[in-house]
Amino acid sequence: MIRISFKVSKSFLLRKWLMAYTFLFLLFSCTKAQVTPDNVKTEENKKVNISIDGAKTFQTIEHFGASDAWSCQFVGNWPESKKNSIADLLFSQDTTASGQPKGIGLSLWRFNIGAGSAAVGDESGIRDEWRRAESFMDNDGSYHWDRQAGQIWFLNAAKQRNVKNFLAFTNSPPIQFTVNKKAYASNGKSNLSADKFDTFANFLTTVVKGVKDKTGILFDYVSPVNEPQWEWSDGGQEGTPFNNTEIAGITRSLSASLLKANLATKINIAEAGELNFLYAKDNLVKGYQIADFFEASSSNYVGNLPNLTKAISGHSYFTSSPFLQARDKRKLLAERVATIPNLKYWMSEYCILGDNAGEMDGNKKDLGIDPALYVARTIHNDLVNGNATAWHWWLSISPYDYKDGLIYIDKNKTDGNFSTSKMLWAFGNFSRFVRPNAERIATTVENENTQNNLFQVSSYKDLAQKQLITIIINSDINPVDIKLTLSNIKVSSVKAYVTSKDADLKPLPSTSTIQTITVPARSIITLVGNLE
Repeated sequence: MIRISFKVSKSFLLRKWLMAYTFLFLLFSCTKAQVTPDNVKTEENKKVNISIDGAKTFQTIEHFGASDAWSCQFVGNWPESKKNSIADLLFSQDTTASGQPKGIGLSLWRFNIGAGSAAVGDESGIRDEWRRAESFMDNDGSYHWDRQAGQIWFLNAAKQRNVKNFLAFTNSPPIQFTVNKKAYASNGKSNLSADKFDTFANFLTTVVKGVKDKTGILFDYVSPVNEPQWEWSDGGQEGTPFNNTEIAGITRSLSASLLKANLATKINIAEAGELNFLYAKDNLVKGYQIADFFEASSSNYVGNLPNLTKAISGHSYFTSSPFLQARDKRKLLAERVATIPNLKYWMSEYCILGDNAGEMDGNKKDLGIDPALYVARTIHNDLVNGNATAWHWWLSISPYDYKDGLIYIDKNKTDGNFSTSKMLWAFGNFSRFVRPNAERIATTVENENTQNNLFQVSSYKDLAQKQLITIIINSDINPVDIKLTLSNIKVSSVKAYVTSKDADLKPLPSTSTIQTITVPARSIITLVGNLE
């Protein structure tokens, strides 16, 4: 059951009891639902004390997002009812009559600007047709805004469902500009020569303006490179490597081009393929990017560009296990980011890759709670230990037998079936409730024996929405009893939502009973309280 109680002072309790507990605690009135087995006894549960301090704040959350690669180019052409249902799952902030969220309410949508490999088909050298992409530009330099139509549909669907932030990204420059005239590189070398930086920048500017003219949506951000540390020479998808000097050159060209066009779009760099590349010194050509791009003494310094976001982006791949090592890496990253005044860290792409130190294998689709809990722990690690202000998933829609999708579909270009994964709803505990401009606040787990990779708590204060959001992840096979203590913040009521093997952000029926929070085994609980 979900039950709630809070520690308060003895004098406070006395006054309340003398008033016949008319306003008993008024910190929370919560919900009560049968979400744990009847044969689980409370006295067997682990006990945890949690303190939340509303006065101690950390980063301000900017957005939670996901990308349209690669499936939206096809799913955007599916029957209206199906693609609208998928869009609701990703973007909607509405609820049903029972209070069930219709979707996870993403606050940012990532749009893939294609390099044109789809136009040349098998000759592109990219084996999987679903990892090729159209381009708005033809060989003669003309632009055709009826292309990437499926992606444009989802872009509009996001706007219609009140998504406020949009980011355009590229995996490769257009094939017309690349060295080998393909959308992937050769021999691990950059596929764009320096004399094409301005040309590529002008292409991106033209696309930003063209999409705005077509849809009314101005991309808030454009990201010109993706995972530049990898070779991208196997024809698995569009992509190209770049070193830091090349990234700086492209960024300067793009800055000038956007400014000349009077576009307010800002540039985000550098989508590092692994978090280590942001702060470690073991690869000074393609790594140590925080210092290289944002320290004024660096030859690759771009931090003074007026339209560069004061944020460095990286991907959490290959650094999410084991949990304690992942935690320590993120703390190092946060410390390094903090050396640059006002610099922020965006975790801009993630799905479950590799074997993750034996904790979670990325192979084989799994719609269940196990990968969902792993994803929730990774999000927690990036937000709490990495101090990330943004967190973005990779494939919002996947046709693959892999743990890379929020929603899974038949690999069919015109129609098919779709299903949700628990990873969607695990992510939704954050994206749905922790809205832009919410601040993370101090949350302390007092029982150190439970402060491990099986149990995490984080809290966020949203003054605009007048809400306190607390997300509790219990990956253990046993329920956990929790006592919460609030300081420097007051809450009058709360709604609770549970994600478990049997529930997808399920709202729990309200009750006036004030007891203890029991977090079910293998579940994620989100508490949304009204601030006084």
